[in-house]
Amino acid sequence: KMMKKRQVMTMKIDSLSENEEFARVVVAVFASRLNPTLEEIDDIKTAVSEAVTNAVIHGYQNGEGTIYLEVAAEENVLTVTVQDDGVGIADVEKAMEPMFTTAEGERSGMGFSFMEAFMDQVEVVSAPNKGTSVTMRKKIGR
Repeated sequence: KMMKKRQVMTMKIDSLSENEEFARVVVAVFASRLNPTLEEIDDIKTAVSEAVTNAVIHGYQNGEGTIYLEVAAEENVLTVTVQDDGVGIADVEKAMEPMFTTAEGERSGMGFSFMEAFMDQVEVVSAPNKGTSVTMRKKIGR
């Protein structure tokens, strides 16, 4: 049974590392309405963790901030958007390269290639001081 009408859930959470687990669980519960396999759920949770962690560590540099989470289900596709109002990324293309490292030597680019491994599509929209928006899509039940 496919879900024709788009269903959406939005949530705002504080930029804290302990909210990463919370975001994973919320997205997993929402995704369960598409009847995914355990493997699909694990993939989604891993990608969400990575996106939220990026927002906490890189977006807000472990400072205060708000992370916006939107999860949508339409037909058999789950779309997850994780957005922050943080420092932003100057060169998104470069940041999405698998081994990209920031000046401090942190492996930040790991995040995006990692997300792409678990989701079907990852889109990153960002600019310096304009925050970052990461949208990930996954088709459920191939």
